[in-house]
Amino acid sequence: MKRCPQCNRVETDDALTFCRTDGTPLMRESGSVTTLGSTGNLEDGPVANEIETSILPHRTDADMNRPTAPTTVLPAAQAPGSTRALSKPKRRGFMIAVAAVIALGIVVAGYFYFARNRPSAIESIAVLPFENRSGSSDTDYLSDGLADSLIYRLSQLPNLKVSPTSSVMKYKGKSTDVGGIAKELQVDAVMSGRLVQRGDDLSISVQLIDARSNKLIWAEQYERKMSDLLATQREIAASIAQKLQLKLAGNEKGITKKYTNSNEAYQSYLRGRFYWNKRNADALKKSIEYFNQAIEQDPNFALAYAGLADSYNLLPYYSAASPEQSIPKGRAAARKALEIDDSLAEAHTALGYDLCVYDWNFAESAREFQRAIELNPNYATAHQWYGDRPLLCLGRIDECVAEVKRAAQLDPLSLIINADVGETYIYAGQYDQAIEQLRRTIEMDPNFYNAHWRLGKAYEKKGAVQDALAEYQKARQLNDDPLVLASLGHLLGSSGKRDQALKTLDQLQQMAKERYVSAYSFAIVYEGLGDKEKAFEWLEKGYQERVFEMNYLKVDPLLDGLRSDPRFTDLVRRVGLP
Repeated sequence: MKRCPQCNRVETDDALTFCRTDGTPLMRESGSVTTLGSTGNLEDGPVANEIETSILPHRTDADMNRPTAPTTVLPAAQAPGSTRALSKPKRRGFMIAVAAVIALGIVVAGYFYFARNRPSAIESIAVLPFENRSGSSDTDYLSDGLADSLIYRLSQLPNLKVSPTSSVMKYKGKSTDVGGIAKELQVDAVMSGRLVQRGDDLSISVQLIDARSNKLIWAEQYERKMSDLLATQREIAASIAQKLQLKLAGNEKGITKKYTNSNEAYQSYLRGRFYWNKRNADALKKSIEYFNQAIEQDPNFALAYAGLADSYNLLPYYSAASPEQSIPKGRAAARKALEIDDSLAEAHTALGYDLCVYDWNFAESAREFQRAIELNPNYATAHQWYGDRPLLCLGRIDECVAEVKRAAQLDPLSLIINADVGETYIYAGQYDQAIEQLRRTIEMDPNFYNAHWRLGKAYEKKGAVQDALAEYQKARQLNDDPLVLASLGHLLGSSGKRDQALKTLDQLQQMAKERYVSAYSFAIVYEGLGDKEKAFEWLEKGYQERVFEMNYLKVDPLLDGLRSDPRFTDLVRRVGLP
């Protein structure tokens, strides 16, 4: 007889070599069977209650057929139809299959574990204004300009979302809370840096942090000369791209492209952008000086021409010059930039703006904006101006809203873009949505006069006169903008406060003696007063001066009282609107 060393089961069948319970090899047991009181007498025939086992065959060769005797411990008889145990070969196959399944499970579980714990690819980044540690604000143009240039270069990459300068400037001079900034800007990574200038020596330190894990991806220290600023900027941008494992275009577009070989021209350009970003009349005029200086230092510096175009384009908006004085200059600068480098999205955007607001060539304007977006889909200003210039002017409101909202997605903290979203809702007649959007914009910056002004327009169109009056007055306190005063005059006139409305006309006349005031402003007030003759007189003057507000004849709700007049239809036709 044999015994199982694992479960101590005793088998009297010498033909068995493996335990029928657990498959353990049996050991031969010495001594008489009769000494094991639990074992019954052996018989030649089959045992009455014997349970047939199929763990092992009951024969040692093809001709043998010997029965097995009962063991000392026998399980209860199996019910008919119960599953039979596996034979040895089947059991081995079964065990191999189980092992394979377990191994596969380990591999799959490991893959998902490591995939879950491995950070996904970085798809968005914010480049914060560099900290200027030179001890003088006169070199802010270097620290701000370096960040702005890196933003520009990285934004050329189609697979990387880069927060624009307008969104990151609010963090200038503030402590760097990477997690909070990343959450606000909806980005994966944040780059920050410091710059120190000592004479001709520059010390630049940069670090890139994955905001999702708060881990440092890359950091570098650069000791350079001022004359190496251009090369250093390209080097930093290329290093970031490499660390993010981004695929660069074969023509080195954007990241490593040389826009000028003149360090002096580049520094002048940085100064120009520094003042352009301040967005006021005096700063815009100063930016024009620096852009012209950059062009003198390098006549083939296309970016400087694009910057010059941007500055000229904004002068009328800030009442710093008439459209006749500035827009043709902006258009010439934009065309020159494109003549040098047709791949600049900024230059196509500037030209699209000019063609819309001054030439009233809406079809060509739309093509320029579409080309800009094709060249740089992440350029928020292209989406913004495409939406609230040709699309809005042509009355394609749904497309306008979609483009401006896309701009807000690309630049979620831009005050002017968020205000533009609110105004497009006004033009769409969705006043509640406009009010909600503009309130959110004011929460971002309570002192942003433009949002208060547009919120006043939304309230006025909804019929909430007192709320509109409060918002117009708040906007007036924050900025002495003639268009805000004109909107206030319109509200006063349309709500029966004629004397107060006439006073706003006097104020506009006084303003016009010192600065540019659009004829459109006077037309709005007269429309509110119900004086159609005067309103059309000033609109005709605006047509002759080609003021940019004439673009909005088709959609401006403040002119609703004039639309039924044949003169209005004729004016819309002459402007070129359908």
